[in-house]
Amino acid sequence: MEDGVRDRVLQALEKIREGLKREGGDIELIDIKNTIVYVKLTGACSTCPMSQLTMKNWVEKMLKQEVPEIDHVQAV
Repeated sequence: MEDGVRDRVLQALEKIREGLKREGGDIELIDIKNTIVYVKLTGACSTCPMSQLTMKNWVEKMLKQEVPEIDHVQAV
């Protein structure tokens, strides 16, 4: 993906990070390949039983809103 998309993904992740940090977690960008963003939830989020819902219903939704070129967000 182009640098502009990467920059917008990073900006969106900063917004997401604020919410995760309130719960003791964080998020790390691992890679962007084609239209898939690979991220890692860290801190309290890495072991939270709700992490899959957080990923799908919040992280992926927000990233797709901010960066429409993104088709999928994959946790690693």
